[in-house]
Amino acid sequence: MSGNIVAPSTAQAYTPSRAARELGLKRGEFDLAADLGLVRTVPDEGGGGRRVTRAEIDRLRALDGFPETLLKRVEVVGTTAGAALLEVSTGRFTRLARLGMIVPVRFYLNRYRAVVWLYLADELRQFAADEDNAPLLSGRTPADLRQKLEEGIDARRRNWRGRRLGFLTRQAGGHPWARAAAVASMLDPVQVADIVKDPYEHAHLSRFLPKPVSYGTPGSPSAELAERILKADEPDEIGWFRADLAHALDIARTQHPAPRPRQTAAEEPRPAPAAAEQPTRADPRTREERMHPVPAVAEPVPPAVDAGDRSRGLLGWLRRRNS
Repeated sequence: MSGNIVAPSTAQAYTPSRAARELGLKRGEFDLAADLGLVRTVPDEGGGGRRVTRAEIDRLRALDGFPETLLKRVEVVGTTAGAALLEVSTGRFTRLARLGMIVPVRFYLNRYRAVVWLYLADELRQFAADEDNAPLLSGRTPADLRQKLEEGIDARRRNWRGRRLGFLTRQAGGHPWARAAAVASMLDPVQVADIVKDPYEHAHLSRFLPKPVSYGTPGSPSAELAERILKADEPDEIGWFRADLAHALDIARTQHPAPRPRQTAAEEPRPAPAAAEQPTRADPRTREERMHPVPAVAEPVPPAVDAGDRSRGLLGWLRRRNS
C-alpha cells in the first residue's frame, strides 16, 4: 500500500482494514485508492506499516457524492469490459494495450496461469472521450502501429512497472533511501548488487525495499511468471533503472549516509622485549628469574699454601710413618 506522506501524528489513525470499512471500500479498492493518492496515508509511528488519520477519513466522507465518486475512481475492468467501455472489439482493445495506448493498473494470474490485466475504468472513459483518439478506435490501424504489432511489441508489462514505480515513489515521500529502494525493487537482485557494492549501503537499502507481492508459492510456476512481470526484463529498461538507481543512491549518500559500525581506536602495539630478556627454549630460568636475575655467587677458593708449609707437612708425615 502507498500514499502521500503527511506530517500529522498517528495517535488517532486507523489500520488499512479499518479505514477501508470507514470509507465503504473493499480492501483491494482501498489499496488502489492509496496507490493513486486518492487516500493519503501516514507512516505508523510503531513501524507497523501505514495508517489513515481520522482527519483524512472525515475529509473524504465530506466530498460531494461520497462514496460513489470514490468508488468510481477505483473501478477496474478487464479486457472484455474495457472493450465495451471503448466500444471496440476485444482484439482492438488488446492491440491498444500492447501498443501502450492504455496502461494496466493491476494484474493477476488465473487458474490456467494466464496473466489477466486490469485497467482503470475512469481512464478508459477519458480515453474514449478524447477526440484525438478517435482514429485509434475505428477504421484501419495506422501502418506504423501495425508494424510494431507485427514485430511483437507488448508494452503492458513495462507500462505496469512504470506505473508501480510511481506508486512506490509516492509512498516513499521525501526519504532518499526509500526512493532508491523503490527503483531497486524494479531490478533483479543481481543487478542491484552490481550497483550497490558497499555491504553497509546494501543492507541499509534492503530495509526500505517494498513488501514483496505474493503470487503463489515461492519457486512455483506462478511465482516465476509473476517475477518476470515484477522485474525489468528488457535491456534498455534495465539500463534506465540502473542509471536511475545510481542517481538515487548519490542523493541518498549525500543527504543521509548509510550507518556503519562504530570505529574504536586501535591499541598501540606493545614494544618488543629487549633481546637480553627474550627467553629461549634452552633457558631453564623461571619468568621471575629472568625479570629479576639473582647475582651469581662466587665459588669458595681454597687458601693458598706456600712451599715451606708443604715441606713441613711432608716431613711430619714421614716421622709419623717411621715411629
